[in-house]
Amino acid sequence: MIKSKADYQYYLKRDKIALNIKSNTLESKVISIISPDLIYTFQKRMRKLEYFTNCKNKGLGKIHIAYLRYKYKKISVKLGFSIPINVFGPGLSIVHYGTIVINRATKIGANCRMHACVNIGASGGIPKAPQLGDNIYIAPGAKIYGDITIASNTAIGANAVVNKSFEEENTIIAGVPAKVIGNVDISQIIKYL
Repeated sequence: MIKSKADYQYYLKRDKIALNIKSNTLESKVISIISPDLIYTFQKRMRKLEYFTNCKNKGLGKIHIAYLRYKYKKISVKLGFSIPINVFGPGLSIVHYGTIVINRATKIGANCRMHACVNIGASGGIPKAPQLGDNIYIAPGAKIYGDITIASNTAIGANAVVNKSFEEENTIIAGVPAKVIGNVDISQIIKYL
Protein backbone atom coordinates (compact mmCIF):
# COMPACT_ATOMS: atom_id res chain seq x y z
CA MET A 1 0.00 0.00 0.00
CA ILE A 2 1.23 3.49 -0.84
CA LYS A 3 2.07 5.32 2.40
CA SER A 4 4.42 8.10 1.21
CA LYS A 5 5.45 10.08 -1.86
CA ALA A 6 8.49 7.80 -2.22
CA ASP A 7 6.15 4.76 -2.29
CA TYR A 8 3.98 6.49 -4.89
CA GLN A 9 6.98 7.15 -7.16
CA TYR A 10 8.24 3.58 -6.67
CA TYR A 11 4.85 2.09 -7.60
CA LEU A 12 4.69 4.25 -10.75
CA LYS A 13 8.22 3.22 -11.71
CA ARG A 14 7.49 -0.50 -11.22
CA ASP A 15 4.17 -0.25 -13.13
CA LYS A 16 5.98 1.48 -16.00
CA ILE A 17 8.54 -1.34 -16.16
CA ALA A 18 5.76 -3.95 -16.00
CA LEU A 19 3.90 -2.32 -18.89
CA ASN A 20 7.13 -1.84 -20.88
CA ILE A 21 6.60 1.93 -21.09
CA LYS A 22 9.68 3.81 -22.24
CA SER A 23 9.25 7.53 -21.67
CA ASN A 24 12.78 8.90 -21.85
CA THR A 25 12.88 9.46 -25.63
CA LEU A 26 11.35 12.36 -27.53
CA GLU A 27 9.60 9.88 -29.84
CA SER A 28 7.85 8.11 -26.96
CA LYS A 29 6.75 11.43 -25.45
CA VAL A 30 5.22 12.56 -28.77
CA ILE A 31 3.47 9.22 -29.20
CA SER A 32 2.07 9.39 -25.65
CA ILE A 33 0.56 12.80 -26.45
CA ILE A 34 -0.92 11.76 -29.81
CA SER A 35 -2.04 8.27 -28.78
CA PRO A 36 -1.86 7.73 -25.02
CA ASP A 37 -1.69 4.22 -23.58
CA LEU A 38 -5.08 4.02 -21.83
CA ILE A 39 -4.07 1.16 -19.55
CA TYR A 40 -1.05 3.10 -18.29
CA THR A 41 -3.27 6.17 -17.91
CA PHE A 42 -5.66 4.04 -15.83
CA GLN A 43 -2.83 2.72 -13.64
CA LYS A 44 -1.37 6.22 -13.13
CA ARG A 45 -4.78 7.49 -12.03
CA MET A 46 -5.21 4.52 -9.72
CA ARG A 47 -1.82 5.09 -8.08
CA LYS A 48 -2.44 8.84 -7.73
CA LEU A 49 -5.82 8.20 -6.11
CA GLU A 50 -4.21 5.67 -3.76
CA TYR A 51 -1.51 8.18 -2.80
CA PHE A 52 -3.93 11.03 -2.11
CA THR A 53 -6.45 8.77 -0.32
CA ASN A 54 -3.78 7.25 1.92
CA CYS A 55 -1.55 10.29 2.50
CA LYS A 56 -3.33 13.58 1.69
CA ASN A 57 -6.89 13.04 2.92
CA LYS A 58 -7.33 16.07 5.17
CA GLY A 59 -8.83 19.50 4.55
CA LEU A 60 -8.84 20.58 0.90
CA GLY A 61 -7.26 17.25 -0.01
CA LYS A 62 -10.72 15.70 0.26
CA ILE A 63 -11.95 17.87 -2.62
CA HIS A 64 -9.00 16.81 -4.75
CA ILE A 65 -9.67 13.16 -3.86
CA ALA A 66 -13.28 13.54 -5.03
CA TYR A 67 -12.00 14.89 -8.37
CA LEU A 68 -9.47 12.05 -8.69
CA ARG A 69 -12.22 9.50 -7.93
CA TYR A 70 -14.33 11.00 -10.71
CA LYS A 71 -11.48 10.76 -13.25
CA TYR A 72 -10.61 7.24 -12.09
CA LYS A 73 -14.22 6.06 -12.39
CA LYS A 74 -14.54 7.60 -15.83
CA ILE A 75 -11.55 5.71 -17.26
CA SER A 76 -12.52 2.54 -15.37
CA VAL A 77 -15.91 2.48 -17.11
CA LYS A 78 -14.30 3.23 -20.47
CA LEU A 79 -11.90 0.27 -20.17
CA GLY A 80 -14.34 -2.13 -18.46
CA PHE A 81 -12.37 -2.34 -15.21
CA SER A 82 -13.96 -2.55 -11.77
CA ILE A 83 -10.80 -2.37 -9.68
CA PRO A 84 -10.82 -0.71 -6.25
CA ILE A 85 -7.77 1.12 -4.95
CA ASN A 86 -5.19 -0.38 -2.57
CA VAL A 87 -5.51 -3.91 -3.96
CA PHE A 88 -2.33 -4.33 -6.03
CA GLY A 89 1.31 -4.06 -5.06
CA PRO A 90 3.87 -2.42 -7.36
CA GLY A 91 4.56 -3.83 -10.82
CA LEU A 92 0.97 -4.31 -12.01
CA SER A 93 0.58 -5.18 -15.70
CA ILE A 94 -2.94 -5.26 -17.11
CA VAL A 95 -2.44 -6.70 -20.57
CA HIS A 96 -5.72 -5.90 -22.38
CA TYR A 97 -8.88 -3.82 -22.12
CA GLY A 98 -11.94 -5.79 -21.09
CA THR A 99 -13.97 -6.84 -18.12
CA ILE A 100 -11.94 -7.14 -14.92
CA VAL A 101 -13.85 -7.25 -11.62
CA ILE A 102 -12.03 -7.32 -8.28
CA ASN A 103 -13.42 -7.26 -4.75
CA ARG A 104 -12.09 -4.48 -2.51
CA ALA A 105 -11.09 -6.99 0.22
CA THR A 106 -8.71 -8.73 -2.20
CA LYS A 107 -4.96 -8.16 -1.78
CA ILE A 108 -2.45 -8.98 -4.50
CA GLY A 109 1.31 -8.62 -4.05
CA ALA A 110 3.96 -7.16 -6.32
CA ASN A 111 4.34 -8.01 -10.00
CA CYS A 112 0.90 -9.22 -11.01
CA ARG A 113 0.30 -9.74 -14.74
CA MET A 114 -3.39 -10.00 -15.55
CA HIS A 115 -5.45 -10.48 -18.70
CA ALA A 116 -9.06 -9.62 -19.59
CA CYS A 117 -12.24 -11.23 -18.23
CA VAL A 118 -10.76 -11.92 -14.79
CA ASN A 119 -13.02 -11.97 -11.74
CA ILE A 120 -11.62 -12.04 -8.18
CA GLY A 121 -14.09 -11.83 -5.35
CA ALA A 122 -15.87 -13.03 -2.24
CA SER A 123 -18.24 -15.97 -2.17
CA GLY A 124 -21.47 -16.96 -0.46
CA GLY A 125 -22.00 -13.74 1.45
CA ILE A 126 -18.67 -14.04 3.28
CA PRO A 127 -16.84 -10.70 3.06
CA LYS A 128 -13.34 -12.23 2.92
CA ALA A 129 -11.74 -12.31 -0.53
CA PRO A 130 -8.68 -13.99 -2.06
CA GLN A 131 -5.18 -13.04 -0.91
CA LEU A 132 -2.57 -13.54 -3.64
CA GLY A 133 1.20 -13.41 -3.19
CA ASP A 134 3.89 -11.78 -5.32
CA ASN A 135 4.67 -12.64 -8.96
CA ILE A 136 1.24 -13.90 -9.96
CA TYR A 137 0.20 -14.49 -13.58
CA ILE A 138 -3.55 -14.59 -14.22
CA ALA A 139 -4.60 -15.77 -17.69
CA PRO A 140 -7.77 -14.62 -19.50
CA GLY A 141 -11.09 -15.62 -18.01
CA ALA A 142 -9.82 -16.84 -14.64
CA LYS A 143 -12.27 -16.76 -11.75
CA ILE A 144 -10.80 -16.66 -8.24
CA TYR A 145 -13.16 -16.45 -5.29
CA GLY A 146 -13.66 -17.14 -1.61
CA ASP A 147 -11.59 -16.88 1.55
CA ILE A 148 -8.47 -18.40 -0.05
CA THR A 149 -4.76 -17.72 -0.45
CA ILE A 150 -2.58 -18.26 -3.48
CA ALA A 151 1.18 -18.61 -2.97
CA SER A 152 3.73 -16.37 -4.67
CA ASN A 153 5.18 -17.34 -8.07
CA THR A 154 1.96 -18.97 -9.28
CA ALA A 155 0.49 -19.02 -12.79
CA ILE A 156 -3.29 -19.37 -13.06
CA GLY A 157 -4.48 -20.83 -16.36
CA ALA A 158 -7.10 -19.51 -18.77
CA ASN A 159 -10.70 -19.94 -17.62
CA ALA A 160 -9.59 -21.58 -14.36
CA VAL A 161 -12.05 -21.56 -11.46
CA VAL A 162 -10.03 -21.25 -8.27
CA ASN A 163 -12.10 -21.76 -5.11
CA LYS A 164 -9.54 -23.27 -2.72
CA SER A 165 -6.13 -22.25 -1.40
CA PHE A 166 -2.86 -23.23 -3.07
CA GLU A 167 0.11 -22.87 -0.71
CA GLU A 168 2.89 -24.31 -2.89
CA GLU A 169 5.00 -21.82 -4.85
CA ASN A 170 6.21 -22.15 -8.46
CA THR A 171 3.12 -23.99 -9.67
CA ILE A 172 0.63 -23.73 -12.51
CA ILE A 173 -2.98 -24.13 -11.50
CA ALA A 174 -5.75 -24.62 -14.05
CA GLY A 175 -9.07 -26.33 -14.66
CA VAL A 176 -12.60 -26.30 -13.30
CA PRO A 177 -12.21 -26.58 -10.35
CA ALA A 178 -8.55 -25.61 -10.40
CA LYS A 179 -5.80 -28.03 -9.45
CA VAL A 180 -2.02 -28.04 -9.73
CA ILE A 181 -1.05 -29.21 -13.22
CA GLY A 182 2.69 -28.58 -13.08
CA ASN A 183 5.61 -26.46 -11.99
CA VAL A 184 6.68 -23.16 -13.49
CA ASP A 185 9.57 -20.73 -13.53
CA ILE A 186 7.42 -17.60 -13.25
CA SER A 187 10.20 -15.41 -14.69
CA GLN A 188 9.60 -17.18 -18.02
CA ILE A 189 6.01 -15.88 -18.02
CA ILE A 190 6.43 -12.51 -16.32
CA LYS A 191 9.43 -11.24 -18.27
CA TYR A 192 10.04 -8.03 -16.28
CA LEU A 193 11.00 -9.84 -13.05
